[in-house]
This record gives sequence, structure tokens and C-alpha cells, in this order.
Amino acid sequence: MKNKISYLFIFLLFATQVIAQVGSVKNIINSFPYQQPSETEAAITSMHTWGNGQWKQLVKLLDNDSLKLKPTYALNAYVNEASLNASLKQQLAENLAAVYGSAKTFYAREFIIKQLALLGDDAAVKLLSSLLKNETFSGNAARALTSIHTATAKQALTKALKSAAGENAKHVQAALDNFNFKLPEIKITSVEKQTITTPAQKLLSLQDRMGKASTRLEKRNVLHEASLIPGFASFMLVSKALNDETINKEAAVILARLALADKNIRGPEVRASLEKAVGLIRGPLYPPHGLGPSDMMSDIVGVDSPFLVTKLKQHLKNLPYDNGFVSLFNGMDLTGWKGLVMNPIARAKMSDSALKAAEQKANEKMKNDWIAKDGLLVFTGHGDNLATEKKYGDFEMYVDWKITEKGDAGIYLRGSPQVQIWDTSRREVGAQVGSGGLYNNIKNQSKPLLVADNKIGDWNNFHIIMKGAEVTVYLNGVLVTDNVTLENFWDRKSPIFAKEQIELQAHGTYVAYRNIYIREIPSDEKINLSEEEKTQGFVSLFDGTNLDSWTGNSSGYLIEEGVVVVNPDKAGEGGGGNLYTKEEFSDFIYRFEFQLTPGANNGIGVHAPLEGDAAYVGMEIQVLDNEADIYKALQPYQYHGSVYGVIPAKRGFLKPIGEWNQEEIMVKGTQIKVTLNGTVITEGDYAEASKNGTMDHKEHPGLLRTTGHLGFLGHGDVLRFKNMRVKVIEEDKKGKKKKK
Repeated sequence: MKNKISYLFIFLLFATQVIAQVGSVKNIINSFPYQQPSETEAAITSMHTWGNGQWKQLVKLLDNDSLKLKPTYALNAYVNEASLNASLKQQLAENLAAVYGSAKTFYAREFIIKQLALLGDDAAVKLLSSLLKNETFSGNAARALTSIHTATAKQALTKALKSAAGENAKHVQAALDNFNFKLPEIKITSVEKQTITTPAQKLLSLQDRMGKASTRLEKRNVLHEASLIPGFASFMLVSKALNDETINKEAAVILARLALADKNIRGPEVRASLEKAVGLIRGPLYPPHGLGPSDMMSDIVGVDSPFLVTKLKQHLKNLPYDNGFVSLFNGMDLTGWKGLVMNPIARAKMSDSALKAAEQKANEKMKNDWIAKDGLLVFTGHGDNLATEKKYGDFEMYVDWKITEKGDAGIYLRGSPQVQIWDTSRREVGAQVGSGGLYNNIKNQSKPLLVADNKIGDWNNFHIIMKGAEVTVYLNGVLVTDNVTLENFWDRKSPIFAKEQIELQAHGTYVAYRNIYIREIPSDEKINLSEEEKTQGFVSLFDGTNLDSWTGNSSGYLIEEGVVVVNPDKAGEGGGGNLYTKEEFSDFIYRFEFQLTPGANNGIGVHAPLEGDAAYVGMEIQVLDNEADIYKALQPYQYHGSVYGVIPAKRGFLKPIGEWNQEEIMVKGTQIKVTLNGTVITEGDYAEASKNGTMDHKEHPGLLRTTGHLGFLGHGDVLRFKNMRVKVIEEDKKGKKKKK
């Protein structure tokens, strides 16, 4: 009898735990599908801690036709999150493979297989290999193994093909064909049959294939293969598909995932593509009916799109505007380029008028020498170098190039020759060493490390990095110049110029360029005050390297690339919080630069104590994107530059979002003046303005303070600040104000 009671007790305890688990899982995923983004993020965080029991309960919910919607969205969103983290991705793949056997319905089993494909981890290979013999799921399993795209997955497919028969054999063969980039619909040239060894080579091949693709299936397969190659170059290749209505939704999802996985994918073209992608990722993206097993793109889009949009919008908000890749060629004309005038040393000796006249003449001539045709920048074979209008210091550059037989060209870095381009068959001039070397070096290495050129008539890709005088060059993904000092060809006794133009060399033979992108690399040197401001008495509050002059919520203000970034994600409650100068100031001139993001809100604290709401216990000078739609109903005293609630500012003098604004705040006694980008937008006596009550009809005890801290007053938005400096205005013995 006692044994029966014990067994019954154990059974009831187990049943209670199971019921509790089911209830817990239901509660955690209850926010899906995405009505409250903040709640879904909390749910995903909770799922990090799930064990086998919780995952089995999720599968049980997937098996239930009336309950499967929420777990479907929850699992797909969690897979999207896990795919960006290697350890989390492996753990989730192991968990799903372990609980697959508990799934009862076709829907649940197929859905789990697709999530394993999205994760792309070897932990799923064993399960998927066993399913290759299953008549119902062999096609799904084969496609999933192709999406995992590892040597282990390929080995599993190859092994299965030996014993497969009938429809199963067709599924496995189609997956292997896709794995090996074999598409029967496309006639592959002898060049494409060559072994492709680097991501750069693969991207060159994929761009050629995309240009030849005539069907939706062919284009989607190119996108799928590009999605497996991380980095900026693959992002830009996929971004071109946003203009193709047959594949733009798939392209949008790939772009989002590439960008979320790599913070270095940035720049105006990147931002424009991601903003367009946001509008295309809407709702569940199910593959159209009638597509065969070789259509692998159905596995890259899923029901997680609302969550992906949320993450992408936040990514866009955090994405820096500076130091990203910029296109040097728009594919249509020579905007951004100019004709060559002599060499850097000779140009520096010319008067402004003489240089301007020479440039006008060179620009007229270049129109016949360099042309934009069919999306390519082409040198006709006659004329002089083509130069960028802008000068560059440290930079990173991508460029595709193609020459004809006996071709000879090059890329001048900071106005100096050159990263060499030539036909390697020209042994009479030493071209057999290959392209990518610093040809004009004498003391330092001039030859490339090895030959990595593609055959004449095919496209090649340079990835050039220049820091200081050192140059690194990758040709078609192969390192050919490794951190070699570039010598000053024009004056061998002097180092290379700190900043100069980039030139495409004219050497008498045809050369074509495309996909020219450049990113300026910020200096890590300290930012010093100008001699003029030092003489005037200004003191730096931020040199680009530390926040030693500041106190407060420093976790919400990060230093990135020499600027202070308000980072709400790192600030805890308060969304950025307040950061104050350690020193207090009475009368002063405060200068700084700021960069807004869409809808951004912050403020400058004046005469502020370290505790309390600085807008009232001190004064707050508004920092605000008051042109954003969300601020249509602002009161005049809330415009950017206003003394909040007290003195209104003039509107309309902010620069466009992403550009740096210059601001000066001057306080003398109760007089205050705010100058934005050279225009006085706020000026008045705050004591006089508030003597009959403030404009916002609230108490502002801070107006009575005569000293206090300067501060940044965060309101939960991303902004950037730099070049902060202050000048104290001291009082002379007669009680008058004098400038220090």
C-alpha cells in the first residue's frame, strides 16, 4: 500500500511539474507575434535559459493546430537571434535536434528542420542525415544540409547519395548540385568552372552570374550563395537586387542579417539600402507554390520578419554616419572626380587662381579621356590620370578592375604612384610578378608576394588598406602586399603626404573600373585645441580618448572613433542618463559639435547640480531633431537651442541628419546666447524672461543659481558629441566682466 501511495505521489509531482512547465512556456511566448517588441525581447532572453523540458513543451505547442502560431513566431525569432552568436547557435541546434523526435505532426517536424537549416550548425547534421532516408522529409533534410554548407554537411550528402534511390536520390543530388554551385539552367563558362578559393573570387563570379541570370530561380540562388559570404562586398552585391521586384524581399532579409552580424558594414549606401529593406520585410514570407527542391531560398526567409524589422530599425538608429564606405563612382557620370594637374608638390606651389584655371582646363580634357558607360568607369587609352576631388588620409578601399591584353594601369595613393595593374604576360617589363605591388618603391618592397591575377578580360578585385605610410593590398582575396611603406615618388627624402587625392592611372591602354568604395579610417591621436582658441583661453573638455573631465552616468556615454556616443542600451534606467563636467562654471563660453539621429532628443545642462532634473534645478538648452514628425506639436520653448520652458529659439538652422552641427553657448550673469552653425538662435535675459512666470508655467528654481556643472542630459536617444571646450569669463576688481 505504501508503495502505491509513493508511486501515486511521484506521478502527481511529475504531472504538476509538466503542467507548470507548459504554463511557463506559454507565458514566456505570450507576447508573440510581436504586439509588444519590448516584451518579445524579454521572452527571447528567457529562452536562453531553457532546458530540454521547456523545448519539448514548445514542440508540444507546435503540434497543436489551435496553439501553434505563438510558438512558431517565438522559435523563428529566437533562431534569428541565435544565428548571430556562435555558441548560442550551436546550443540551440543541439536542443532542437534532441527534441525533434517528440514532434508528432508534419507541421512541427518540417518547421524544426527549417530552423535547423537557418542556424547552419554542424550539430544538426546527424539528425538531418538520418532523415535523408525518410520519404516524407528527405527533401527538407537535403535542403537544410545545403544551407548548413559545411564540409560535414557535404560529406553527409555525398554518403547518402551512394545508397539513395528514387525521389530521395533526386533530392540529395539536387542538394549536392546546389552545394557545388551547379545549376543546370545556367551554362557555366570555363572560367566559372575554375576552383574558387576566396570570398572575393566567389563574389566576382556571383556578380557575373547575376548579370547573366534570366529567371527568378537563378537570381535567388545567387542571393543564397552571397548570403553565405559575410562582409561589406557581399552586402553591396545583394543590395543591387533591391530594385528587382522578383527577388527584392529575399534580398532585404539577407541584407538585414549581413548588417546585423557586422558593425563595419556602414556608410550612406548601406544606410539607404537598409532603410529600403525595412519597408520590404513585412509579414511572414512563405515560398510561392510550385518551386522545386533546388529552390534553396525558401529557407532564408521565415516568420520572424516583424522581429527582424525591430532589430533592424534599432541597428539603423545606432549605425554611425561617419567613417563608413562611400561610393566613388555612381555608375552614371564622373561626379566626384577631376582631371589631373601636375603632382602634389607642384600643385602646392601654385597660387589659388593658377590652380583653379589649370583644373578647369584639365576637367575639360578629361571628359574625352574617361567615360561612364554601362555602369563602368572606363579609360579610353588616351589622356591623363583621373583624380578624386577629395583628399584622403588613412583609408580602406574596394575596387574592381579589368584590363585588355598588354594592359598597364595603376592606382595612386595620396597622389603617389602606385598599386600596379598590368598584363602578367609582359615579361619584358617584369609583369610576370603580378599586380598589386608598390611598383615605384626603391628601398621598400615593390613586388607582390605572389601572382593572384585573373586572366585578361576577367574582373579582378583590390582591397587596399592604407594607415600612415603603410599599405596592405589583397588581390582577389589574396594578400599580395603586406603592410609595406609607400615611398614618396616625388621627393624620396620626404615621407608620403599625410593627405592627398587618389588617382586612377592613365597608361595608354584600356582599363575599366566598377564598385569603387572607400572608407576613411579615423585617427586615434588626441584632438588638440587650435592655437587661436588656446590664445583666447579655451580649455579642452574632451580630447577624443577619455572622459577624465566628466562624471555621472559614464556607462551611457561611450567613446567611439574619437567622439562621445550616447548609448541608451548601456545606460540602464534613464536612457543615456546625465553626464556632467567635474568642474563647475559660472560665466563661460561653451563650444561643442553634435550629430543628430532621426528624432533624437538630448540637452545641455547649464548651472546644474549633480542631482535632480537639470531642466528645472539648473537650466537645459535643448538639443533636438525638432524637424521630425513626432515633434510636430512642439511649443516654441521646446525647439532646439531653447532655454527649456523659458526662452524660445529660432527654428530652421540645424544641418541635415548625419551632418555635424557647431554650437556655442555663452552665459554672462543672467544673459544667455546660443549660436548654431554661425546664426544666433537664442538670446535674452533669463531672469527678465521669467520674472512674471515661465513659458511652460512650471517652477524653475535653477534660474536662481549662479554656478554649476555643464552636462549632457540624455532622453533615451542616440546622439554624438565632439570637440567640447570651454572658456571661463572672470570678473575683474571693479565688478565688470572680463574674458580670461
